[in-house]
Amino acid sequence: MIITGLAEKVLNGYILTKEEAISILNLDNHYLMDLVEEASKVREAKFQNQVEFCSLINAKNGACSEDCSFCAQSSKFKTAINAYPLVSEEEMLEGAEKAISIEANRYCIVVSGRRATKEEVEKIASAVKKIKQLYPLKVCCSIGTVDKEDLIKLKEAGVNRINHNLETSERFFSKIVSTHTWKERYETIKNIQEVGLSTCTGGIFGMGETDEDIYELALTYRNLGVHSIPLNFLIPIPGTPLENSNNLTPERCLKIVALFRFLNPDAEIRLCGGREQNLQNLHDVAMEIANCLMAGGYLTRAGREPGKDKEMILRLGRELITNGESFKRHKLEGVIT
Repeated sequence: MIITGLAEKVLNGYILTKEEAISILNLDNHYLMDLVEEASKVREAKFQNQVEFCSLINAKNGACSEDCSFCAQSSKFKTAINAYPLVSEEEMLEGAEKAISIEANRYCIVVSGRRATKEEVEKIASAVKKIKQLYPLKVCCSIGTVDKEDLIKLKEAGVNRINHNLETSERFFSKIVSTHTWKERYETIKNIQEVGLSTCTGGIFGMGETDEDIYELALTYRNLGVHSIPLNFLIPIPGTPLENSNNLTPERCLKIVALFRFLNPDAEIRLCGGREQNLQNLHDVAMEIANCLMAGGYLTRAGREPGKDKEMILRLGRELITNGESFKRHKLEGVIT
């Protein structure tokens, strides 16, 4: 595949074919920096040099009824985690204060389980109202397959984005989850969009998916028009079915980031779980393509010190947006981003 000039084609509306996408994932590493150069041109055209940090609070941990093969929180696996119910409103506010301290622009409240209960949604909505009064943050939630009524309640409280990951392609999904379907998650994303909330939906790589699965997921997000795509790279967790999976290289991770940028030029590409361990010495290079980071740690794993992320952003000559700002050139009609 010819890499030179690809950015210009993508910015003019060209959509990569499946064959081209698979060629990118199998590109000879000799041409890796050429790929990065083209993908970074797309990022710069859409987002200039701006970068956003987001931070999360693991507001309810473990005891999950689902059997997602990559996840430490499933009650079906024996993993070394501390399960606990929904944290107090005070702890959610403390999490928002922590987000401010690490210069995050977004704060996400995450709960384990197939879906948050009505009571949990009420408590989260109450906390969000206070967070919005106290802190200059954009607030997101990750609460499972909740219905439109709950989504509207959260929107009215001040939530502007919902995270709900498809994780992988529809074809491969049943290989990693049996307790719910890809279709169920897809319909939840449609519900999120229908109530006028911004969408954050991504995937996990390194689970045994094929090149075609990666392409299909990236294309699905393009067709859905999602606003933020968190990219996670598997950290095998002892006790889970994928505890012995380890088929990623830094180069492959970088190619995945580039592919998602080419197929989703208008979306925020967000480096999340496993970025440090899997991208390794190519982490800074990946940030030439991506424009967002999950900072301050993940659900059941610690990340690197936020100060190191800030140092990287400055080293790359990028601008960190804070205080609930939006990307200057990222325009989404009809949706608060």
